Amino acid sequence: MMSQTLKNEAQQYLAQYYEENGLDGVEQRIRAVLKEINETGTYVQTTDELTYGAKVAWRNSNRCIGRLFWERMHVIDEREATTAEEIVHGLFRHLEFATNEGKIRPTLTVFEQGSRIRIWNHQLIRYAGYEVGHSIVGDPASVALTKKCMELGWEGAGTDFDILPIVLSIDDKRPEWFEIPKKYVKEVELTHPQYPEFDQLQLKWYGVPIISDMRLEIGGLSYYAAPFNGWYMGTEIGARNLADDFRYNRLEQVADVLGIATQRESTLWRDEALLELNRAVLSSFQAAGVSIVDHHTAAKQFQQFMKNEMDSGRNVTGDWTWLIPPMSPAQTKLFHQSFSNEWKTPNFIYEKAPYQQD
Repeated sequence: MMSQTLKNEAQQYLAQYYEENGLDGVEQRIRAVLKEINETGTYVQTTDELTYGAKVAWRNSNRCIGRLFWERMHVIDEREATTAEEIVHGLFRHLEFATNEGKIRPTLTVFEQGSRIRIWNHQLIRYAGYEVGHSIVGDPASVALTKKCMELGWEGAGTDFDILPIVLSIDDKRPEWFEIPKKYVKEVELTHPQYPEFDQLQLKWYGVPIISDMRLEIGGLSYYAAPFNGWYMGTEIGARNLADDFRYNRLEQVADVLGIATQRESTLWRDEALLELNRAVLSSFQAAGVSIVDHHTAAKQFQQFMKNEMDSGRNVTGDWTWLIPPMSPAQTKLFHQSFSNEWKTPNFIYEKAPYQQD
């Protein structure tokens, strides 16, 4: 039954790949793939098939507002990497290529198919989180992984912004951790264009968000190690990572240093502090020459994506709750639209972290 499902999904994807790229020879390729599945139980995608499938997976990502640029995804084929050292050097190459000195390139690096290789990090670059008494230093979202890293022998400096190591596991072997060389990490110190006192907060964030724990599915095949990135929308940092009360929770501190009274909610101090924090994020990234987009521009880009897809005869799917930005959503057209949340393949699929599978 599984073999038949794989055959069906392989045929469906190959037909799509050949049709959308205007290629000849689909029947011959399908026959070869079906023969390979009969003989081995699986098949190997060509680099071109894999590359296009990764791009379409981005196109089909219902929660992503940045899909206008799906065709610009750079795909790096690292399927020949087998050892932890080879894999981590492939990840370092991804970091260097994608960061591009701040001119961020949408990039996906794919390792061998199947679940033999697992990347434990949610993002290749993320800050550690330490439980200190009843409080947390750093990123609360990273507490569980930070504990695992420390159990493996890693020691952080104990600050709010310690870069976690990359953690890899192969088969059932003990996971290994690898410190990320500083030259591969682009960080942005956050300042405010109007308020120098903002510097007192000593906030910063890393430049490239590289999701590394989702499964890439193409044509019935799964790639559990396939990290990918675009660039940040400012509100991801300013309205979520630094503002959510279950993350860095810095809004009240922002209000304090900017002299915004916080005694009554009706003064909308949260909104004022949130605005200034997001303004600081955008202006700081721009001053540092690191790619970023504001949420109004991103929403307009999504409208263009929708038009492009309709012109190509494809329906746009989306998760409205994720597509609307977390700040001033009603000021975008997205807020007043509805979408089918139908799941299409190729796509990226959430997976439980290896350290959570007891």
